[in-house]
Formats: sequence, C-alpha cells, structure tokens
Amino acid sequence: MTSTALALCAAFSTSAFAGGMDDLVQLDVLDGGVTKRGTYMGAIRLTLSEGWKTYWRAPGDAGIPPEIDWSKSQNVGEVSITWPAPHVFDQNGLRSIGYKNQLVLPVEITPKRSGEPVRLRGEVAFGVCKDVCVPGNLDFDHRLDATAARNPAIAAAMAQRPYSKREAGVKSATCRLSPTADGLKIEARIAMPSAGGPEVLVFEPGNPQLWASEAQTRRQGNTLIATSELVNNSGGTFALDRSEMRITVLGSKHAVDILGCTPS
Repeated sequence: MTSTALALCAAFSTSAFAGGMDDLVQLDVLDGGVTKRGTYMGAIRLTLSEGWKTYWRAPGDAGIPPEIDWSKSQNVGEVSITWPAPHVFDQNGLRSIGYKNQLVLPVEITPKRSGEPVRLRGEVAFGVCKDVCVPGNLDFDHRLDATAARNPAIAAAMAQRPYSKREAGVKSATCRLSPTADGLKIEARIAMPSAGGPEVLVFEPGNPQLWASEAQTRRQGNTLIATSELVNNSGGTFALDRSEMRITVLGSKHAVDILGCTPS
C-alpha cells in the first residue's frame, strides 16, 4: 500500500462520522441451495445506505478491500468466491474500484463432510465511502438451507461476473518486464476487441507481498497496451510468476478476466 493510501486510511478512521457501521450497512447471508455437484450456493450481501459505496478485491489506492474470515464456520471445506464486475470511481483525484448501494458476493461452499449441515460464521472487514470514508466490520452466523431454491439475487450477481478470455475474444496476452529503481515495470499487450469506453486495466500479481501501481492504458487497434510498476512491500528484489498474474479489463460494455500472460 502506498503512503497516499495509508494517509487516506488514517483519515478514514478519524473522520467525523457520528453513527456506527450498523447505521450504514446491513449484512445478510443468502441461501442458494445445493448444486448437482453437492456444493452449497450462498452469498454475502452488503446493503449500503443511499449514496454509499464499498470496494472490490483490488480497490485502487483510495479503497479498502473486503476481507472475509470464515474460521468459525462449521463443515466448510473449499470456498470459491465470484466477484461481480465492479465500477470505477474518482475519489478526491484518486481512482477507486468497487460497488455502489449493494454488493452481492456469491460463494460456493464445498462441505468437508457431504450430507451434513453447513454453518457459515465469521466476520467481514471492509470500508465504505460517501462524503467521508469509514472502515468497519460486521459478524455473520447462518446455517445454509440445503432445501433452498435458486436465488434470483445470487443468479444476477453471477451473471455480472467478468467475461472469460474466450467470451471476450482474447487472442493473446503477453507481459514484458524491465527493472526499475524500486521494482519491475510491466507492459501488457492484450489482443482483444474493445470492452467499451475508456478501458481501465488492473494488475493483480498473485503474490500478496507485491503491489501494482495504477496502470496506464492505450489502444493500438485491436491491442490494449497497459503499463504499471510492481514493488515488493517488504523491499528488495523479487521474481514474478507470469502465470499467476491476474489482469482485469473494466470497460463500459463488460469486464474481462485474464489469468496469466506469456513473455513477449
């Protein structure tokens, strides 16, 4: 996290908001029943007060990513989260990425023991912003209903996921690396049709110790070109696994999720 972001977070926690988090956000766990694979569908739903927004997993320098602690849950094995395509906001001259009014975050749960009840219990830590920004957390405790029918809110959130490479017509995604004073410069070249409007590209290095600066993007015909700097939060040199690099393109028509890029 940059010094600017740290300063913003400090300002968030000392902002003059008089109410509590319960006055701003309602948290619900939604039931979506059991799939043919024997997994449970559910969702964490955050309903925000009018005009407030919350953040995506890679929120930009002016945001706080949601973090979910499932550790108190029962009979929960693998948890797979589907992130709906987020919006891009300008916040005091800084770009942030997230959701306004409501976030429905679908989760697919693989039980540790098939046929036994699944209880989701834990805590969501997140940030919300309007005229001021407030970090907070809310608890949840919900036993999933195996008999529940298909949930329209979960289905709608799943339908808002980014396109895959195939769905978006991505022909290739390459990354070129070069050293900088603080880390590595990455230049991605993605051969794909436009996702609409001014496209925003987000790099996620796949290593929590690595930070990626806000990407600068431009187009050359059917190729989207983006550059960013990667820095090790712990300092020192590092290696980058291109296969773990996650690239998200956010456009006005749709978003695109690309996992991995090849050397150029």
